[in-house]
Amino acid sequence: MADVLASELMKRFGSLENQRATWESHWQEIGDYVVPRKADINKVRSAGDKRTENIFDGTAGLAAELLAASLHGMLTNMSTKWFSLQFQNDEYNTIDEAREWIGDVERVMYGAFSRSNFNEQIHELYHDLITFGTAVMFVEADDEFDLSFSTRHISECYITENDKGRVDTVFRKFKMPLRAAVNRFGAENMTSKILKKEKENPYEMMTLLHAVYSRDERDITKVDAENKPIASVYLDPDEKTVLSEGGFDEFPYCSPRFLKASFEIGYGRSPAMTALADIKMLNKMSEVTIRAAQKQVDPPLLVPDDGFILPIRTVPGGLNFYRSGTRDRLEPLNIGANNPIGLAMEEQRRKAIQSSFYVDQLILGQGPQMTATEVVQRTEEKMRLLGPVLGRLQAELLQPLITRCYNLLSRQGAFKPAPELIEGQDFDIEYVSPLAKAQKAGDVQSALQFIELTQPLAQIDPGVMDYIDTDNLVKHLINTLSVPAKAVRSQSEVSEIREQRQAQQEQQAQLDQAQQVAESAGAAAPMLKATQ
Repeated sequence: MADVLASELMKRFGSLENQRATWESHWQEIGDYVVPRKADINKVRSAGDKRTENIFDGTAGLAAELLAASLHGMLTNMSTKWFSLQFQNDEYNTIDEAREWIGDVERVMYGAFSRSNFNEQIHELYHDLITFGTAVMFVEADDEFDLSFSTRHISECYITENDKGRVDTVFRKFKMPLRAAVNRFGAENMTSKILKKEKENPYEMMTLLHAVYSRDERDITKVDAENKPIASVYLDPDEKTVLSEGGFDEFPYCSPRFLKASFEIGYGRSPAMTALADIKMLNKMSEVTIRAAQKQVDPPLLVPDDGFILPIRTVPGGLNFYRSGTRDRLEPLNIGANNPIGLAMEEQRRKAIQSSFYVDQLILGQGPQMTATEVVQRTEEKMRLLGPVLGRLQAELLQPLITRCYNLLSRQGAFKPAPELIEGQDFDIEYVSPLAKAQKAGDVQSALQFIELTQPLAQIDPGVMDYIDTDNLVKHLINTLSVPAKAVRSQSEVSEIREQRQAQQEQQAQLDQAQQVAESAGAAAPMLKATQ
């Protein structure tokens, strides 16, 4: 059975290899010109080798780093709250017990993220995303830090997607020392050939294949690893044998694509791909400009071909002798270089590259007369321009990431038992990162503008205010602005305050009425006496 499974998976892997082959040369060029530290797609290099000898301009690399850092800060900044949980049934969001439990869940999740290696691995994911167009992150449980994250190099991963356009299959081809492989999978699962190699040289590298895919055929009545909805199979591709077979309760990989064409299956496109032509042109232009500058600083020399036999000294302070009264002398060759033209063309290419990486939108040019409000508005406007990117990242990265982490922590027993009143209730993920808030800023501005415009009308006709449901409006603003739960009173507290206010108003009305009756009685007494 294991041999049949190994043969089947190797056929699948062969198909994925063929599908990915057309992307590899593209990725290699991006690696060479933009991110040389990851330029190991179809080139074999030793660790520690120099990789920047052919780069003459670093604009693309710096722009990629800026965009990666910006996405990290605007989407998953660990110093601020970037997601929250809300019950789908809005009534439960106003119940104190339910609010307290879901708030505790959020605190546990944020704590697990902070203790783990999430911060550095998510940055690598963003960097892969904007350079190669496709990023792959593996999420698993960790005994020490609850959660563990690992961004896989694109050269190791072979992916495909389901009919809904979501990545549901990842094959990872990687290397591991023989000693570590035997310890992990057991000597009983290794071939005699591998065991012999391990005894001779335990540190020799072994190629492994990890296949993760949706398991179509399984026994849903069983809960063992071999019948989980997501299959996990480790293979020895050289020997075509199964080393281990298991499974996951949900897909362990997050595989976002920056941009994706509908006719291209699996892999996405990136800003680096968009700017690649300009990047290569700028690199070549910078190389030529450097050579031209060298020729101007240290130009070629004209030397007479008759009678000038002395050695030529071109070092600073060097002395070269010639016959007096003749033109037998050294003269620089006029090469006619015009650097300003080349520099202007280079600057055009730099601006085009920076625009592809959203640098012109991310760097805020602050004028001397700009107020703090204008700075906020311009910042929000620039963030809204990244709206299309946010939509895909929410669907392909943030939602599966948070869902996976919640399920892992839940199975570890990290959360308090849920109250009985919320049993069976589902909740949604609300994104409250700076970028997500910027996308919602338009709703807030519209609501505030509506209130501002209705106030003059209310002075003419107070009935206009009947159109405004102030309770729902305030709730909408609280959710949109992601106001901390501690700063907002619960529905029961609001109801109690309103009841007290109503009681005070009724009591005051009774006192006012009694006072009016007394005053009326006092005024009527003299009149009654006069009539008697």
